[in-house]
Amino acid sequence: MTIVRTHALSPLTSALLKASALLLLSAPAGAATIVDDQLSIDGDTAPDSYFVAPDAQLDANGASTQDISIGENGRLNLQRSSVTATSDGIGVERGGHAIISDNSKVVSERIGLRLLRTASGGSSAVVSDSHIEGARGGASVSAGSALRLERSTVVGTGASSAVRMFGNSTLVAEQSTLIGARAGLQVNGDSAFPGATQITLAGTRVQGLDGSAIVVGGDGYEAVDADIVVGPGSSLQGSNGAILEVQGGSHVDMQVDGSALQGDVRVEEGSSANLRLDNQASLTGRLENVDGLTLNNQASWTMVEDSSVGAMAMNGGAVHFGQANDYQRLTLGTLSGQGTFVMDADFSTGETDFLDVTGTATGSHTLLVGSSGAEPAAENQLHLVHAGAGDATFSLLNGSVDVGAFSYELVQRGNDWYLDGSRQIISPGTASVLALFNTAPTVWYGELTTLRGRMGELRRDEGNTGAWVRAYGNKFNVSASAGSAYQQVQQGFSVGADAPLPWGDGQWKVGVLAGHSNSDLNLARGASAQVKSYYLGLYTTWLDAQTGYYFDGVLKANRFDNSSEVTLSDGQRTKGDYDNFGVGASAEFGRHFEIADGYFIEPYTQWSLASIEGKDYHLDNGLQARGDDTRSLVGKAGATLGKTIDLNDGRFIQPYLRLAYAHEFISNNDVKVNDHRFDNDLSGSRGELGAGLAVSLNDRLQLHADFDYANGDRIEQPWGANVGVRYTW
Repeated sequence: MTIVRTHALSPLTSALLKASALLLLSAPAGAATIVDDQLSIDGDTAPDSYFVAPDAQLDANGASTQDISIGENGRLNLQRSSVTATSDGIGVERGGHAIISDNSKVVSERIGLRLLRTASGGSSAVVSDSHIEGARGGASVSAGSALRLERSTVVGTGASSAVRMFGNSTLVAEQSTLIGARAGLQVNGDSAFPGATQITLAGTRVQGLDGSAIVVGGDGYEAVDADIVVGPGSSLQGSNGAILEVQGGSHVDMQVDGSALQGDVRVEEGSSANLRLDNQASLTGRLENVDGLTLNNQASWTMVEDSSVGAMAMNGGAVHFGQANDYQRLTLGTLSGQGTFVMDADFSTGETDFLDVTGTATGSHTLLVGSSGAEPAAENQLHLVHAGAGDATFSLLNGSVDVGAFSYELVQRGNDWYLDGSRQIISPGTASVLALFNTAPTVWYGELTTLRGRMGELRRDEGNTGAWVRAYGNKFNVSASAGSAYQQVQQGFSVGADAPLPWGDGQWKVGVLAGHSNSDLNLARGASAQVKSYYLGLYTTWLDAQTGYYFDGVLKANRFDNSSEVTLSDGQRTKGDYDNFGVGASAEFGRHFEIADGYFIEPYTQWSLASIEGKDYHLDNGLQARGDDTRSLVGKAGATLGKTIDLNDGRFIQPYLRLAYAHEFISNNDVKVNDHRFDNDLSGSRGELGAGLAVSLNDRLQLHADFDYANGDRIEQPWGANVGVRYTW
């Protein structure tokens, strides 16, 4: 045995040092270098075992050593070094402190790092960027001792855990990995130090290769209290599916902060555990015999089977009742706070997830129940919640649950809450279907508005051939009395060309047109739809210059591409699409009267007829729809008042104002959603107001702008506008 010292020792002190070294190193006949003051070793130092005497210090930089024992208040600074030991790799006595860093590696046939105690206190170590491994345990932390891991790995091989802790010891692990051949982390009691064990994990993985991730109690040791914090980026993995196991009368308070965990929490009879999930933390797994669960700040627990919890407190958290078709029951002793329960129900079979509070329920809670496009077999009600006592309130998160063609409400009867389908409320899916089938007429007439202004232009062209283009936009507000309330915003363009007929009295013109419009529909409760329209048409106009009588006619065919996207009551999205065709015609007859000073008036009547093909249609959540052919017949009577201001050389300005009364005669456009029949009805009267301006820059080029407003029984047009240009030759 070698003693390294810088001053003389008494024979008694020397003997005590030798005895301590032999005891701590547990070497039957091994030689150890005793460091009684301070020693530095490096790569040029031959491998040896070391005993660091009380208050002494060993510095190893790039060295290779065998066992190292640190006496009371001794110090070890291990950098870029390796320890290969047949006994404990590094043992630290009370008050001693070890720093293991910079890619150091400790491998032992027993325990890699052991932090020891006496009755008066424990020891400590900081391990950073290093590896600790032991066949009987990676690290052992006695009561009163503290271990800090930073970006390091601790492995327990054989039949051991990565880290075993006792009594009120402390472990802080950051960006580290703990892997045990049995449990990842084992905690046991020590009656001499009865305080709680403190464990903090941040960005750390704890894995039990043949057991739970963390085991508190058991193995014949005394019961222990443990406070565990699982911080952001951490994970717990147990080969038996358990992330935490509490045994032997022990108690655990575990907080999960910002981490997503999967696995069970198992609490043995006679033991206890409280869990708190915070800051969007999540847990998926079983809770067996857990006393309390707290869910804060968007934290969530996902059940995997029927479960029971003593007390649940919620502050913005959520409980998910497993898979959609795997109905589960949650039994709580008490419930408090504010939270959300995500549940499912099958209206065709009556199966539901169920929340049963056997004691007192307080607070304000919401239910998010899964939606479906399939129709229930019968109008019924489903029992979702029961409370033994208390003043708790429950409501549906989005106001209702979408089931088939209708939405269901939550009703309270005493201390029980039911989904009730007796009051039929149209679901967003149904609303989108009705709106799409109802939109084609407004699309068709919105496109026709530009042509109405076009005819007046042609009658002033005195037989010239020309081409034109117009851009337009319209907004329609359709009331619920029409079948489904929605807002429609239409944008589009039309192009065309026309010429006088070479026969007859020379007062006839014919033309062709083409165009495209896009209509966006906004519906209540997060539903939207879109109609893309493509059209071709023919038009004609006739004017008797002597009498002022005129006739305008339009024949137009459309292809409609329809699609919808619906946000359902449970937050899921569903969509569908279909295409169909339509055809329509418009005929207007009127008379042009010149008054005086360029003023004129044109009384007229217009009749328009449109027919749009019916179609089968479905959303991808199972909602089925069938629309009959949609028909529209609109009669209109009105007058245009304007003035032509002649600027000479073929130039003029013509402002005008138009008033009309219109009536839709068709009132029975039926739509079938699942097995329910609905009536789309745009019938009724409305008043129309329009204003416009035509400007001729020369005898070939004209500019036009029109603005419209309409309001009636079921439909309002807050605004309509179109602008265009025409060139003749």
